Amino acid sequence: MRHPDSPPTRGRGAQSGAVPQRFGLAEREVDADWLDEREVVDGGAPPVRTTVTEEHPKSILSFNQSPDIPFDRSVNAYRGCEHGCIYCYARPSHAFHDLSPGLDFETKLFAKPDAARLLRETFAKPGYKPAPLAMGSNTDPYQPIEGRYGITRELLEVCLDARHPVTITTKSDRVLRDLDLLVELAKLGLVAVAVSVTSLDPRLSGLLEPRAASPAKRLHALGKLAEAGVPTHVSVSPVIPAITDEFIERILGEAAQRGVRSASWIMLRLPHEVAPLFREWLGVHYPDRADKVMHIVQSVRSGRDNDSSFFSRMKPEGTWADLIRTRFRIAAARHGLNTAEHRLKLDSSQFRPPETGGQMRLF
Repeated sequence: MRHPDSPPTRGRGAQSGAVPQRFGLAEREVDADWLDEREVVDGGAPPVRTTVTEEHPKSILSFNQSPDIPFDRSVNAYRGCEHGCIYCYARPSHAFHDLSPGLDFETKLFAKPDAARLLRETFAKPGYKPAPLAMGSNTDPYQPIEGRYGITRELLEVCLDARHPVTITTKSDRVLRDLDLLVELAKLGLVAVAVSVTSLDPRLSGLLEPRAASPAKRLHALGKLAEAGVPTHVSVSPVIPAITDEFIERILGEAAQRGVRSASWIMLRLPHEVAPLFREWLGVHYPDRADKVMHIVQSVRSGRDNDSSFFSRMKPEGTWADLIRTRFRIAAARHGLNTAEHRLKLDSSQFRPPETGGQMRLF
């Protein structure tokens, strides 16, 4: 883990590259070959380079039977995420590949250039039954490397070609680059886009989510999507008690002013290695309230850092959870959010198996 006297790691969420012990792996030091030793900012630690490795899986869809999430399948164009959100519940997935859920997760990325082809082949299989496909359930489909690879756009093209419903969750205004596709999908009732807004303070967001879009850009994206007729949703996620909860009402108000009509919130979750990484982050950036934050987190998770049990992991309990739940409900009602008339159900009835062999229909 990070030495107490070390300077903060600039431009990254994780403050160290430690590998967890649950797989019996040795603690990893930051490797010199992916540090720019020539550049030191203000006497601090050298910046950490981002590397991308292309991988070629044999399948692209992930299925789940979790009772806690509203979809049963997802697709991820990338592994790891350069946004570097310190609280990201996907960080532990890097540990399965002998990589650190800390700095490795946000600097050693993997791209899947065959994703669109694999998705098309999956949709074309006899007996495939469509249901909303989640994008962004593990890592952000619009993180910076999407600008180079464009895999997310290719996946959306396949969904449009096949008339397959899709949902997107992102923290990036890069989603607007695909507005043309999203508008076409929206006309057919095939898409909904959720943008996560954690705070309205750009400095705080820069510490929590160092390479994600600023709060202002995310709100702008929500407004543009809504204006274009794309069903939009603001996700106040995660709510970090004593850090970001003060922004709940204002985020809902700002989103509603931009035409958003749907909203939700999720309390901070700290599975596996995320808990020690988040504690380390608190110690670096908010040492004055670190104990308070963790005390509240544990108070809504039955005295633990995290609750991974089905049915309860997404439903915090206790006084603090009830308070936030009530605040959110009152603010949503005040701004006309989550009314019955704005509930969205994506249409799976239009599905048509796509052309294979690299061919696509002309729209």
